[in-house]
This record gives sequence, structure tokens and C-alpha cells, in this order.
Amino acid sequence: MTKEERKNKVIEDFSLYDEWLDRYEYLIELGKALEPFPEEKKTEDRLIKGCQSRVWLDAELRDGLLWFTADSDAIITKGIISLLISVYSGLTPEEIADDDFAFIGEIGLKENLSPTRANGLVSMINTIKEISRLRSK
Repeated sequence: MTKEERKNKVIEDFSLYDEWLDRYEYLIELGKALEPFPEEKKTEDRLIKGCQSRVWLDAELRDGLLWFTADSDAIITKGIISLLISVYSGLTPEEIADDDFAFIGEIGLKENLSPTRANGLVSMINTIKEISRLRSK
């Protein structure tokens, strides 16, 4: 699935719910579906700075593609990072670094989060982009 197809799927999935309460429940389900994150990877260098909750992000470059794994100690935040890595994991670093992440605005996520969670979302996006820039050719 291409990056655009992934983003369109997220937009479509969010459009299925009329209320933000239902969208939060969907985010929680996404977080629950994340692969288990090894305890030994929950290190300071993998923590995303700027998040109120603890969010760990790991990235591995394999065959020219960047693969992300993540975890958080907060259920909504875990869902948010799960949403982001479902779109960007398995793409080239250049595809990720050059992306505008505009689909986040299209689903209204940032506007429907508390200010601290919205800041955390921005930190997650910036961290993903920075990792991608560092790993690009």
C-alpha cells in the first residue's frame, strides 16, 4: 500500500465515526493492536521529548525502508503513535521526511486533543521526520 493509500485509509476510517468520543475509542483500539515493545528498548534515548506521557519510538532501516515500533504509558497517546507508524512504517526515509503529514489536519486530530496531547502529537511528528532525515541518503 502506498503512503497516499495509507493516509486515505486513515481519513476514511475516521470518517466512519460522527463523534469524537467514538474516534478516541478507535485510537485506543489502534494502540491496543500495537506490537509489544520490548522492555529493554524503553530507554531514555528512545523517549520522545515534548510529550506529557512517556512515548518510546524505535526505528530500524532495513533494505532501504524505515520500520518503526513504539509504545506509550497512556492509552490515547499509544493510539496516536500507532496511527502515525501505521502510515509511515515501511516507507523510505525520504518519503517520510518530505511528507507534510496533512492528513492529521484532515481528520481533525490536533484540534480535538487537549493542548498537552496536541503538543505531544507535534513532538511525535517532528521526531519521526527527524529520524527520517537522519536516515535518508
